Amino acid sequence: MQQILLAINAGSSSVKFQVFAAADASLERRVSGLLDGIGSQPRLIIRDGTGAVLVDKSFALATVASVEAAQEIVGDWLEAAQELIGGKLTAIGHRVVHGGADFTRPVLIDDAVLARIVALTPLAPLHQPKNLAPIRAWARRRPDLPQVACFDTAFHRGHGELADRFAIPDALYQEGIRRYGFHGLSYEYIAQRVPEVFPGLARGRIIVAHLGNGCSLCALKDGRSIDSTMGFTALDGIPMGTRPGALDPGIVLYLMREKGMDAAAIEHFLYHQCGLKGLSGISNDVRLLEASAEPSARLALDHFVYRITKEIGALAAVLGGIDALVFTAGIGENGTEMRRHIVTGSAWLGLTIDETANRTRQLDLSATATGPRVLMIPTDEELMIARHTRDVLAAR
Repeated sequence: MQQILLAINAGSSSVKFQVFAAADASLERRVSGLLDGIGSQPRLIIRDGTGAVLVDKSFALATVASVEAAQEIVGDWLEAAQELIGGKLTAIGHRVVHGGADFTRPVLIDDAVLARIVALTPLAPLHQPKNLAPIRAWARRRPDLPQVACFDTAFHRGHGELADRFAIPDALYQEGIRRYGFHGLSYEYIAQRVPEVFPGLARGRIIVAHLGNGCSLCALKDGRSIDSTMGFTALDGIPMGTRPGALDPGIVLYLMREKGMDAAAIEHFLYHQCGLKGLSGISNDVRLLEASAEPSARLALDHFVYRITKEIGALAAVLGGIDALVFTAGIGENGTEMRRHIVTGSAWLGLTIDETANRTRQLDLSATATGPRVLMIPTDEELMIARHTRDVLAAR
């Protein structure tokens, strides 16, 4: 029997969603949509399975002031479009950023699971509430509908203990203070996609650069996550749009002691005022920084590239070499200049980039026929969510 699955990927200012028809082992994309600009300039775009635009509508700010309000608009449209999507929804899968130490795989959401997800909110204060909003909205709208939580941390839970630990007392590790890693749904998709497009890399040593407003790098070997630049929270690793990446913890102590900042003020500072935005003083948008003539914009971009190339080297050491570097996510897929600078800075690893292939966004960007490959593979977190949701339903 055909199932109609909704995959929801809720962010801080957007709700991405896709509807899939599942029959046997296949998943057919029926519609995809994005309601972004929540709280500023809300706009809903929905396309059918061929990419044709079905809806392109802007809203007043007050109409879509929150993810909850956005989800109601999306829910109303989906329920009115049953003929288009193939029937009533069978189940919903959600991206949940933090799964802690316990959630190692997708799970069916019940009251107990929901309470455990809520309890993890302090570890992902920017993301977890936004992930919870559509779960609660659909529970009110369709309490009969199975919902599945797909965790961004789960793909990394197979890390070895050396990669997993901080140099802190064991009691804290046992409490759950450890390196979790994030963007797992994206990395899992790339790990499955690479063997399809480059079978020879199926068991290779691959570094994936997930570069968007949130950024991280992941070391893959035999399709498994070996290490990642993100740690206990989504603040760690390389600089991001508004987050600093790795930071000397002494800075937090300094802000408390010398600046009189409490935990809430520091949390807001680290999640919203740092990264490219903080360093440039202009924007967290790479496109705007590349177009700017301000020296601070150039500094922010150069720092971004420097830190990424530094971490690529570190992960290459963990892997014992590199067979491919994969770019994905918003900047990774669209940032022509960023890709060029990062590969140039990593040339010592044997990485090369072809200018024409880079400019035209080819799959293989490498300038040579041999040696480590440089690839650009669009990610598809919603497809991974749909796959996991289908599998959880089948296991029932």
